[in-house]
Amino acid sequence: MKASHDWTEARVHALRDVTPTVREFTLQLPGGVVPYEPGSHLQVQLMVGGRRHTRAYSLIGAPGEASSPEFYRIAVKRLDAGKGGSLAMWQLVVGDNLRISAPQNHFPLDLTARAYWLVAAGVGITPLLGMAQLLAKRGAQVHLAYAARSADELAYLAPLQACLANPQQTFRLQTFVSSEGQRMDLRELARQAPPNCQLYFCGPSPMLTDARLAWGSAGRDMADLRYETFGTSGRLAPQAFRVMVPRHGLDIVVDAVTGLLDTLEQNGIQTLSDCRRGECGLCAMDVLQIKGEIDHRDVFLTDEEKASNRKICVCVSRVVGEITLETAYRPES
Repeated sequence: MKASHDWTEARVHALRDVTPTVREFTLQLPGGVVPYEPGSHLQVQLMVGGRRHTRAYSLIGAPGEASSPEFYRIAVKRLDAGKGGSLAMWQLVVGDNLRISAPQNHFPLDLTARAYWLVAAGVGITPLLGMAQLLAKRGAQVHLAYAARSADELAYLAPLQACLANPQQTFRLQTFVSSEGQRMDLRELARQAPPNCQLYFCGPSPMLTDARLAWGSAGRDMADLRYETFGTSGRLAPQAFRVMVPRHGLDIVVDAVTGLLDTLEQNGIQTLSDCRRGECGLCAMDVLQIKGEIDHRDVFLTDEEKASNRKICVCVSRVVGEITLETAYRPES
């Protein structure tokens, strides 16, 4: 069983490469877009390897900021060694149709904070762009630190410079390019943040771990650290593994490309899910037995919970070996 989604048909209206590996998709809806807040995302249904998969992509900017209120904009980073979702998106051409959900927001912006630190890595800039634009428009105290592997991978740098350029305030926008020997020091950023500041982070899971440690070591309130990730490739290389669900009499193999959640759904197992990024924990299932190793790729379970191997977030995590799962839901009759 999934969280409720209102699926609708969207048309690819325009394509634009904002970096060598990040492509922007302008999606048109005949009836116009649904209002959304910064931090929102769309669920997109894709065909990968002949099977239907669901991916989540952040909405860029604010609705109606383009020339027409009919459009959504999302950006997709091409991952040649990924699970196939980004490559399927990059194969779309203008005029193609795809099914999308209504906007959802698991990364809301609190407009009551005294100051804001925004931290992005790579394509993690996509949800933070709209936040920066809105906060700058409101005259809020906002600082954005943005890391990328190379200068040409700093997506949306021009609109960020436009909204954050303010000669009265220093370091409203900092960029860190690793190919030029620049490294973002998260501990120093946490130390520099003003009192009662909220930090909004979007980047890879290992960097989130570093951000949490830096924020905590600076004596900050962890409730003021808000985050969204774009997943992790895990510690272990993807490979096929066996899954058994005794309640359903199910004994199946998850291939090296398809995710565990998608495979369960394709085999008639209704599983609660929502974010599909390992953040909300809605998809967590009980582990009855593990023969091998769980590659926990979520940011929801604690380190202790992961070490116990009693639960697994099936939307992102994988297994090396065999796993037996319990679910309270029964197959459809």
